[in-house]
Amino acid sequence: MAQLICRDLSLGYEGKALIEHLNFSVEKGDYLCIVGENGAGKTTLLKTLLHLHAPLHGTIEAGDGLRKDEIGYLPQQTLVQRDFPASVWEIVLSGCQRRGKWHLFYSSADKQLARQSMEKMNITNLSKRCYRELSGGQQQRVLLARALCATQKLLLLDEPVSGLDPKATEEMYALIRSLNQEGITIVMISHDLSAVASDASHVLHLGKKIFFGTKQDYLKSENVHTFDRKGDE
Repeated sequence: MAQLICRDLSLGYEGKALIEHLNFSVEKGDYLCIVGENGAGKTTLLKTLLHLHAPLHGTIEAGDGLRKDEIGYLPQQTLVQRDFPASVWEIVLSGCQRRGKWHLFYSSADKQLARQSMEKMNITNLSKRCYRELSGGQQQRVLLARALCATQKLLLLDEPVSGLDPKATEEMYALIRSLNQEGITIVMISHDLSAVASDASHVLHLGKKIFFGTKQDYLKSENVHTFDRKGDE
């Protein structure tokens, strides 16, 4: 069953379109990688799916009972965010706020969900550590645990391995792969063709020529030759 359906979507800023006439759907359990040329609108698309930006044209429909506050989001980190002076526990627990619970106190169910998310990410032992003292790989695990507190259905990941060393990169991919195997739908921006070839079920390539389809069809398409392994928008 489709969790997201995008119909004739046009995205951009101040009336200037980055993407036009975009049509694709995300089914429950999919692992969709969003790839493409630098500046093609990949991050803009994720923010539009999160309702942080309004589309210039077209519609985004949710299915499978998915609410807009049931989407977990792992954005790219800024230098300021990497230096955030809070404990791991505080950051993970704050993810419960995305589920529509804007209150001063967390419930016992919230705390249990945070503990479960930390266990999945193997960071329970870091609970009392200050976030800014962690390695890049540990910080990404913390943020992924935080995103899991918002959802057990759909995760949007914006370059989750950016800046990580090879060991931390493989560990992060393994965690994401495990979550997908548990039934969580993954939508991930990536510049890593090997990760796309290994893990994706579907690919959305943005650029002059848009492609949406299975990984197998993408790897045989002309678009794969314009795969951008470097920058982002």
